[in-house]
Amino acid sequence: MRRPLDLRHVISPDLRGLVELANTHDFDRVTEQVRNLRGCTSPINLHGWSITTDQTTKEVIRSYRSEDEPSGRLLTTCGNRRASRCPACSRVYAADTYHLIKAGLSGGKNVPETVRTHPRVFATLTAPSFGPVHNIPTDKPRCACGSQHDTDSPELGTPLRPSTYDYTGAVLWNAHAGALWARTTTYIRRALAAHLGMTQKALNAALRISFAKVAEYQKRGLVHFHAVIRLDGPEGSTDSPPPWATTGALTAAIEYATFKEPDDEFGKDMRARLTVASDHTGDREIRWGDRVDVREITALGDGELTDQAVAGYVAKYATKSAEDSGTVDRSLICAPCGGRGYVRGPDGFRDLCADCEGTGQAEHLPSLPIQRHVRQLIRTAWALGHLPEFADLKLWKWAHMLGFRGHFSTKSRAYSTTLGALRDVRRAWRLAQADAARARAGLPTHDDNTTLVTNSSWTYLATGYRPGEEFLAAQTRHEIEHQRRFRHEEGDLCPLPS
Repeated sequence: MRRPLDLRHVISPDLRGLVELANTHDFDRVTEQVRNLRGCTSPINLHGWSITTDQTTKEVIRSYRSEDEPSGRLLTTCGNRRASRCPACSRVYAADTYHLIKAGLSGGKNVPETVRTHPRVFATLTAPSFGPVHNIPTDKPRCACGSQHDTDSPELGTPLRPSTYDYTGAVLWNAHAGALWARTTTYIRRALAAHLGMTQKALNAALRISFAKVAEYQKRGLVHFHAVIRLDGPEGSTDSPPPWATTGALTAAIEYATFKEPDDEFGKDMRARLTVASDHTGDREIRWGDRVDVREITALGDGELTDQAVAGYVAKYATKSAEDSGTVDRSLICAPCGGRGYVRGPDGFRDLCADCEGTGQAEHLPSLPIQRHVRQLIRTAWALGHLPEFADLKLWKWAHMLGFRGHFSTKSRAYSTTLGALRDVRRAWRLAQADAARARAGLPTHDDNTTLVTNSSWTYLATGYRPGEEFLAAQTRHEIEHQRRFRHEEGDLCPLPS
C-alpha cells in the first residue's frame, strides 16, 4: 500500500497539486484531458455520462462516464470569444469567423467560387460626435488640445471638455446601434432601388443584399461596425446578380443610407435614423456619423482589400470587446439582488441588500481602475437604465459595455455558412479520428449509413482548473505559442490558425 505524500513543506498550492496529480493512478490521462483543452484558461467542469448506440442493432458504439476520469469530472473548453478572457478559445472563434467571412468572398463551405464575381464592398460605419475628443488628426500635426499624442497615449478618445460632453447621447447611441444597423440594411435596399430607378418590389425580385458585420469599440467608448456587403441574385450566394447591379450602385446606396444628404438624383433624405423619445433627456435622433468608409473588395489580390485581408480584419475584430476601450470585462450587477439594491425578506417586504448596501452594484464605481471618461459612461448607463422610459433597454445590466447590448457579429442568412456548421464539421472530424483509433485497436466502429442515437446527462460543477492542472495548461499554452511562432518563421503566413 502506497504511503500518503507529506507535502507540508511545499509552499505553493499549485505545485503541491501538481505533485499530487503526478502520483495519481493515471497521470497520463490527466495530462491528456488538459492538453485536449488547447490552453483554455477557464474550462467548464461537468459530471455525467454519454452513451451512443446503433439504432438498428442497439449495440453500444461508445460510452463515457466522468466518474471514470482520474479527477471524477469532464473538462470542456469555455468557448469564450473574448481574447481578454480566454486567448485560446478566442483564437478558435477568430479562425471560425475567418473561414465564415472568406467563404462568402472566395467560396468554399458549400458556397460556390463564382461568388468572387459578385459586387462586394467593405464598409466601416461610425458614430456621430458627442463632443470633441483627444485624437491623432490625419490632416494636421497636432490635436486640438495643442499636443501631439502617441498612438498609445491614455488621453486618446477622452473629451477635451468633459463638462460639455454629451454622455447621455453617447450611451443612448451605443444602446441603439444594433437597431440602427438593422434599419440601415432596409434603407440600403430603398436607396439602391431609388438609384437604379426601380421599385423596391422589383429590386427584391431581381437581387438580394447579403452581409456579415462585426462591432468594434473606438477609443472614445463608442461602437462602430465593419461590414462585408455583397449583391447576389434572388437565390443568394449561388445566384449571380443582374449585370446592372454594380459595385458603384451598391456604394452609392450605402452612402445615401448612412450619411450622404439628398441631391437631385434622390430628391429626398434616404438616411437611416431612429428617434428616441424621453421626458427626462429630451428626444434624441440616433444616426450614423459622417465618417463612413466604403471600399471595393478585390478578388485576386489586385488591391489593398483582398478576400484574405478582409476576412483577417473581420476575424480580428470579432474577438475584441468593450475592455479594449478601457472599461471592465465583467458585469457590475450585484448577484444576490440582481442589481435592484434590495431582496425580498421572509415577510415579502423589500430589505436592503447587504452585499451592495442598496446600490445594486457588485463593485463600487469610484474604485474601478478605469479612466474618468469611461467611469462617467458607466455611471450614465446605470442612471439611464433606471428611468421608466428606458427600462426595456436594461442599461444597468449593460453598463460595463457602455450601453451597447447588441451582438458583436451577425450575418444575413444567405451570406455563407454558419459558425454552428463549422463546429459540426470539426466535431465530425474528431469523431472520425476516434473511430480510426478504435479500428486500430480492433474495437467496433460504425459506417456512414449507420443511424446513431446519443443519450446523455450532464451537470455543471464549476469553472476553472484544480491546483496543479494550471501548470499543465500553462505548458500546453507555451507549446502552442512555440508552434505558432515556428510556423510563422517557416513562412506559413496564414493570418489565423485553424
